[in-house]
Amino acid sequence: MSFLDCICCGFGAIILLFVLSKSGEPVVIEQVSEDLSSVLAKLEKELSEIRGETAILNRDLEGKVEQLSAAKGKLVRLQGDLSDIKGAFSGSASDATVQNKIEGTLAEARQDLTEEMKRLLANIPKNKQTDSVAGIPVDSEYIVFIIDTSGSMKGNAWPMVMRKMRETLDLYPQVKGIQVMNDMGNYMFSQYRGTWIPDTPARRSAILKTLATWEAFSNSSPVEGINAAIRDFYDSDKKISLYIFGDEFSGNAMQPVMDTVAGLNKANAQGERRVRIHGVGFPVMLDAPPGMGITGYRFATLMRALCERNGGTFVGLNSL
Repeated sequence: MSFLDCICCGFGAIILLFVLSKSGEPVVIEQVSEDLSSVLAKLEKELSEIRGETAILNRDLEGKVEQLSAAKGKLVRLQGDLSDIKGAFSGSASDATVQNKIEGTLAEARQDLTEEMKRLLANIPKNKQTDSVAGIPVDSEYIVFIIDTSGSMKGNAWPMVMRKMRETLDLYPQVKGIQVMNDMGNYMFSQYRGTWIPDTPARRSAILKTLATWEAFSNSSPVEGINAAIRDFYDSDKKISLYIFGDEFSGNAMQPVMDTVAGLNKANAQGERRVRIHGVGFPVMLDAPPGMGITGYRFATLMRALCERNGGTFVGLNSL
């Protein structure tokens, strides 16, 4: 009996242990399941973030690839431009070599010409040697044009005025200042009133272009323009030339004009006057009916006297 009791008790103990172990297993399984779910959720979140970052990186990579492609294309174009520039520079270098040779030849020719001129000038009396073209001194640094804008000039002589204006400018390849007024002293360009117009090709072109259609009141007398030009621009440190283009003098007396100009354009100790006065007479009134052309003759007489006393030259045209 004791043996059976022991056997029964052993089996009972084993069954009890088995029952106790099975009752705790669901709790462990549940805890393990919860832990795995949280880990899975965390991993899924990280995976989503990684996928988002991957998409962003892919877009950046595509942009970089496009930039690289554009940079390669630009590099190819720049290489082509560099090749063109090298070719042009090579051509320019050869052109420069040729130009240098030409300039050297011209320099030698100028030297020879200078020596020839010296030889010829040696035979000319010193009182006949002047820096002039066609008798008109061209040593001035500043030039002022005073142009008669009356109806007789506009209607009959304007093409010739344009031509003579261009020819006179060509006598002075480069000066320090230019000014244009009409015979009343009105400025062609009001923004340059009382100041010098810079001498540039663009300004010369603008002067000729404006002159073609310039309209300004005139009393057919150059006196007001001459006085205004000397009064506004006289400077003892500047060489100035006035060019008067006109066809008549409608004033009553010439001597007062001469006296006024002499007072404005004062002579130095050697009797030289700082402002030269040149005149160009257009023979408009000389073809007028008898009695009407007297103003043309008076213009020529006045300008000859003014030019002579003020170091200039008067040129009377015989045809339009």
